[in-house]
Amino acid sequence: MKEAAYIIKRHWSGILRWFTSRINNGILEGINSLVQAAKARARGYRTSKNLISMIYLIAGKLKFSLPT
Repeated sequence: MKEAAYIIKRHWSGILRWFTSRINNGILEGINSLVQAAKARARGYRTSKNLISMIYLIAGKLKFSLPT
């Protein structure tokens, strides 16, 4: 019980921040899984700039459509 109280005390600011932002760690874990899948799918990028560009394209949820 003492250890649980100590953990809550250490993370108190983050606990209170959740009530104002409503953002949790699940969003970050989801983006991380997308990045890991992109890395595995490509089996390595030539430069880190290419990897960062791919992360922005995948995690940014951009919608591209062809002109009609």
